Amino acid sequence: MPSLLDLTSQGDVGTISDESKLASVTLMSPQQLYELWERQNWQSHTIDFTRDRQDWASMDPALRRQLAWNLSSFFIGEERVTTQFSGLVMAYESQSEEAFLTTQQVDEARHAQHFNRFYEQVLGIEGTFEDRLARARGDLNPAFVEMFDGVLVDWGRRLVENPGDLEAKVDFVTLYHMIIEGTLALTGQWFLTDYMERMGILPGWVEGFRLISQDEHRHVAYGTWFLREKAADPALKRRIAERLAELIPLAAAVLVPPGADPNSYAILDYTMEETNTFAFNALHRRLKVIGIDLASLAAAATA
Repeated sequence: MPSLLDLTSQGDVGTISDESKLASVTLMSPQQLYELWERQNWQSHTIDFTRDRQDWASMDPALRRQLAWNLSSFFIGEERVTTQFSGLVMAYESQSEEAFLTTQQVDEARHAQHFNRFYEQVLGIEGTFEDRLARARGDLNPAFVEMFDGVLVDWGRRLVENPGDLEAKVDFVTLYHMIIEGTLALTGQWFLTDYMERMGILPGWVEGFRLISQDEHRHVAYGTWFLREKAADPALKRRIAERLAELIPLAAAVLVPPGADPNSYAILDYTMEETNTFAFNALHRRLKVIGIDLASLAAAATA
């Protein structure tokens, strides 16, 4: 099974095949990432959901329920990260960084628009954007709510209140780019896309997920660049490690479907071991680029 650890094919930190060389890989700068955004721009409202409506209508109800939980997590997640991103834009340290960060907020709004269209046109949920968000919230597990309505909001507010607070910026990027996007979102997108393609269903969803994943690899590339720059300061490197040790158990809980045994569950036809290994190995490779050892973090968290 291909892995998000394959940074050569996924392209979010550079081209590298030897893990021992990860610390010296050349990362794209914010200016280069901005220019890449211009080349990769796309429109959410041009995706055709005609076949998706047919697939959803004829789908087994049990499968619809499983997919609804996955879809709701992405729909709410994209809305949350869109609204909580302004503090990071305000905390830019160069004109190139400012330009790139504004594109990321636009990307997140576009992703939320994509899921809103899917809820309206495929699931047939009428009303407003806000009505559909409220409907999706009913599918979330408590860990998701804690991360996206609690930690993300609190850490984002610190940056809004003081954009010059470098420690707050490091915390936010660690949460947002390493955990929410690099560990949770990209993993979910890969498994869902793989499942839809194997089943031959929901082509509009697949098209949208591929484009969203393209955006989020670009976002994670920024986070990797930023954290490696700041990890040159030993105090900030320790702070990144401490925040990761704090966030990883919560991220693991976010992946558990509501009502499932947290020690033994499946997402669609993928086992807990498959999804967790995929997610946290991806994080491991990115942290190696930054200069942080995930194994040491795990040992510290269980000590």
